[in-house]
Amino acid sequence: MQKRSSYPRPPPHTWLPMQVRTPLPVYPPPEPLSLSLPSLPSPPRKPAFDAPFTLSTHILAASYLRTTRYVDLPSSPPESASKAERHALLLKTRAELREIRGSTWTDGYPRVLWNCVNRYVRNDLKACNSTGLTLFFAHANGFPKEIWESVLAVLLSSPAGRIIDEVWAWESVQHGDAALINAGNLSAVFDWQDNARDIINFMINFLPAAPSTTPLPTHLARLPNAEAELRKVNGFAHRTFIAVGHSYGGCTSTLAAQMFPNLFSSLILIDPVIVKPPHTEPGYADSQPHTDNLILGALMRRDTWSSKAEALSTFQKSPFFQAWDPTSLELYVSCGTYLTQDHGNEVAKLKMSGMHEAIVFSETHTEFEVYDRLPVLDERIKLRWVVPGKEGAPEFGPPGSTCRRVWVRPVNSTNVRIEGAGHLIPQEKPKLLANDLCDFILQNYSPVKPLSIGAML
Repeated sequence: MQKRSSYPRPPPHTWLPMQVRTPLPVYPPPEPLSLSLPSLPSPPRKPAFDAPFTLSTHILAASYLRTTRYVDLPSSPPESASKAERHALLLKTRAELREIRGSTWTDGYPRVLWNCVNRYVRNDLKACNSTGLTLFFAHANGFPKEIWESVLAVLLSSPAGRIIDEVWAWESVQHGDAALINAGNLSAVFDWQDNARDIINFMINFLPAAPSTTPLPTHLARLPNAEAELRKVNGFAHRTFIAVGHSYGGCTSTLAAQMFPNLFSSLILIDPVIVKPPHTEPGYADSQPHTDNLILGALMRRDTWSSKAEALSTFQKSPFFQAWDPTSLELYVSCGTYLTQDHGNEVAKLKMSGMHEAIVFSETHTEFEVYDRLPVLDERIKLRWVVPGKEGAPEFGPPGSTCRRVWVRPVNSTNVRIEGAGHLIPQEKPKLLANDLCDFILQNYSPVKPLSIGAML
């Protein structure tokens, strides 16, 4: 295998245990639904790669119980507000998002919301060549499900692509196309546990029994209760399930695996927001200002342009986006924005508003709960940590936190540092990430252990 940098195992460390919540039960809304089924808000498209996989997009009902109550969204600053007035109003909104949270311990609130998923299925898949290998990708806060296609372009064209049957790319309720479907029904309060519960809801109630080239309906069919109950206990009969999660998606995928470990074979965690509980280390005193900066940055973000071309041109001039691979940026614009009307003019607008991105950032406790439970994650689940390799890249916590974090559950765990990458590894270094995913899959799931993809280049 190609030599890559990784963190050696440090001396063991401890922390004061915290009180960890038990997630609410997971089940979809009762049928029949009293409301009409939504349509896909974006037209069908071909994937941004030539690998022999077919793309389709689907909708499913999210977990019916929500951990947080419904709260109306704060008002946005009026267009007539001056720069100073706008800044003051957004500071007030940031404080409001912090204050309206309320108790993190609830009995749940019924609400019908929707998730979207992209399915990529291998074109030559047949019963005789099926491996059952299923990959699931969960995005970071602020990104649509299509953001993974710059990674999939390399991965699915690699030797690993020949043993991958299906790929599913997830979309949280306030992201991408799901955000457009749920517009008007999303709360000003959100708990990350609900994304983990929605992922589990997809896995036990909607994911078909086996990979297949058979076309699926836009609205995924709900499985019989007996099948769902069997999966909770025994896992999948005809799938080997690998979850790949970035940042917010890494934290919530890990929580899903902590809830129902039998469903998972591997977790590939791309710099996940899994953080040592804050009351155990003085360096965490700085975490609140960091989160506040993320919230304010999201609230201040521009979300409307005269066209997609103008949006792309604007992003290309930004130092933040200049660090991205060009393919990732093009996907973000083409699939993360949509055309709509504003005062009678056609404009391009972000599918996920800055308000909802800020709401997701304002939740800062699930990341600690997941860390606290990480040492007891089922040892059968392979853990692969993919973390920044850029010199001086920020860490979740004081210096040295990443090295300690990747060894919290040392059994069946490996880690790799992606050279030159910061936190946004899939956006900045999709090819290097794809090569590492390929190597991991071939080393752990191929009947024959071939040379790594990196060694072939």
